[in-house]
Amino acid sequence: MGRADFSYDFPHDRLITVDDLNPLDIQIIFERAEHWLNVNRSPDKKHDVLRGLTQINLFFEPSTRTLASFELAGKRLGADVVNFTASNSSTKKGETLADTARTLAAMRPDLLVVRHASTGAADLIHRETGIATINAGDGMHSHPTQGLLDLFALTRRIGDVGGKRILIVGDILHSRVARSDVGMLNLLGAEIRLCAPPTLLPVDVDRWGADIFHNLDDALEGCDAVITLRLQRERMSGAFIPSTREYFHFWGVSERRLELANPECVVMHPGPMNRNVEIDSALADHPERSLVLDQVEAGVAIRMAVLEQLGVRARKNEELRR
Repeated sequence: MGRADFSYDFPHDRLITVDDLNPLDIQIIFERAEHWLNVNRSPDKKHDVLRGLTQINLFFEPSTRTLASFELAGKRLGADVVNFTASNSSTKKGETLADTARTLAAMRPDLLVVRHASTGAADLIHRETGIATINAGDGMHSHPTQGLLDLFALTRRIGDVGGKRILIVGDILHSRVARSDVGMLNLLGAEIRLCAPPTLLPVDVDRWGADIFHNLDDALEGCDAVITLRLQRERMSGAFIPSTREYFHFWGVSERRLELANPECVVMHPGPMNRNVEIDSALADHPERSLVLDQVEAGVAIRMAVLEQLGVRARKNEELRR
């Protein structure tokens, strides 16, 4: 395949949160992700959908899988990809984020992928530059492509999540993944359960459209999928849990505990994992119950689909301006 062969006019010039999307957007992204997933399993993975476009990955936080995933996605679509990380950023010398954004915009890139520790950073960069922008994670706020890839991987395994009971367990307070997953699950009509110690739940969690549990055994009853979250100790400024051993005892997901859920229940983790803290190591590697590696594979395909949509729109807008 050369140029994009779909007719849907993607109506957005950015992806900052999953709230930017409607159900049709998600359907199209999933369809295109399925296409790119199959392409990625073929010998010829390189295509020219974004040939001639420049993608800058602007990462102010450490990242391995997300940065690699976006880089691989852009290159497989034919874009020129530049990685710009915090270690070589002028913000280290006192430059403001807005000035950095305007400087990069003067270089005329077509797509920006932004990760930053501050909520709203990607939105600020988009407003300052007008360039098509994807939020790759901003503080504890949002990580929309993670929400998309989690639900894409899950629907490929269990089908439509509408009416299905999905549990998210772990450090919900500090998790942008939890917020994006809940947004996606609400949009797609799932029954959502959240489970965590009281210290790791946001104060506004009662407005998230989910049932709240503190006891994991109770929360697991009848679940079709469990999404475990990493303990984000780098964001914790106090004693949120007594110890990792005690945390695993009360909130760690294991094969034994999963027996309380539906027989076909699957388990997920956005990574990186703390094995035998959030999830039992054997369960994380289980060939039938674990979708952890499915999520990684889905990440490249979803990001290709999102870059494709935004890139094609950016190209059309540029042609209209000429």
